[in-house]
Amino acid sequence: MPDGSIAPLSAAYAAAGFLFTSGQLAFDEAGKLHTGDIADQTRLCLENIRRLLKGEGLSLQDVVKVTIWLTDPADFSGFNATYSEFFGEHRPARSTVRSDLMLPGAKVEIEAIAAY
Repeated sequence: MPDGSIAPLSAAYAAAGFLFTSGQLAFDEAGKLHTGDIADQTRLCLENIRRLLKGEGLSLQDVVKVTIWLTDPADFSGFNATYSEFFGEHRPARSTVRSDLMLPGAKVEIEAIAAY
């Protein structure tokens, strides 16, 4: 979610040696939700997570757990392909759930937990 969010939440919160990110949707830096294909949406979500991690001196290699919500199980393969581009050989624990999302057009939401 863009930094200017009016939602009552923190984009990321540090506690007990971990950084917890809020669920990230495919928002660009201007705060516009992109409703493109699953690869584009996944890429934006993970770029947003990477930006939050970097702000705390962390990287995707520090992520220990990821939770993903997909609106369509048919997108699972395309999601995995883009996800793998970001994480490479690093394999954090992961849960993937089929769910409706709050914003129309959103296909994926991702949250991460990273260790300091």
